[in-house]
Amino acid sequence: MMYAIGVDLGGTKTAAGVVSADGSVLFSETIPTLNRDGGGAILDATAALVSGLISRADAAGIAVDRVGVGSAGVIDASRGVVVSATDAIRGWAGTELTAGLASRLELPPSSVEAVNDVHAHALGEAWTGAAAGTASSLLVAFGTGVGGSFVLDGEPVLGHRYVGGHVGHFASPYAFDGGIPLPCVCGGSGHVEAIASGPAVREAYLRFGGQAPATDARAVFALAANGDAAAVRAVGVAAAAAGQAVGGLANILDPEVVVVSGGLADAGPSWWEPMERSLRAELLPALSDLPVLPAALGNAAALVGAASLVLTSAPILQRN
Repeated sequence: MMYAIGVDLGGTKTAAGVVSADGSVLFSETIPTLNRDGGGAILDATAALVSGLISRADAAGIAVDRVGVGSAGVIDASRGVVVSATDAIRGWAGTELTAGLASRLELPPSSVEAVNDVHAHALGEAWTGAAAGTASSLLVAFGTGVGGSFVLDGEPVLGHRYVGGHVGHFASPYAFDGGIPLPCVCGGSGHVEAIASGPAVREAYLRFGGQAPATDARAVFALAANGDAAAVRAVGVAAAAAGQAVGGLANILDPEVVVVSGGLADAGPSWWEPMERSLRAELLPALSDLPVLPAALGNAAALVGAASLVLTSAPILQRN
């Protein structure tokens, strides 16, 4: 059986695990992402994490010689380069991700591949998770940001410039305050992410007159569970905006199944139920029986999906 290291490189933490050819995670480890120290320091730390897992696998009689990475940022998957990134990871844009890791690990360049982390998440769910066995799936994740991926015949649709999947950045009629579009982290305004992300839930709570201390979306959900009117409204608006956005995307892409993930999706019925009602209200009649499922793999999804890049098919360089 073949094995690979799957890496989930995010803005605050980097996780890596040994993944088998059937998608099982044998063991994994997590380190903080050195997000203020630049691309070189991040590659050094990631290579050390991967090297340790390779040694651990070797001690167990498992040979690992390939690495798949799901990384924050816009990733040129054919060259393995970070095209652009937010300030969440300083100095990440321009980093030669796959070549840098390969050289540090003394592996052939062809043995390391990378995509954006949400694409990796979707690949994991399509391989062994909620969308396993389907020909196409749309995954949308609602957390600190809003991202997505359309997986078709086992491959993520990356786009001509590798920007495909930035589904938080189109207009939402919910993303307005008194007729003024809400600012979005991308520099635009009136976008889905400005109303349906985790930080947006907290901002909406304050905008709706919430008075209780609320440091994040989790606190707002707790307040909503106790009947706080501003919190109930903030959660409801965010969920409705999320559902409308996913429903609209489903109308365009006609996936076999929709998978919804992220911290907000994990918050329970108070978010999921209004989200799904809004989603189904948006669907064209032909999509009325569209399955809408919660993600199944949790934090392992991106690890599994990243490993699938080098375990299940031809290199992305050959696919595009």
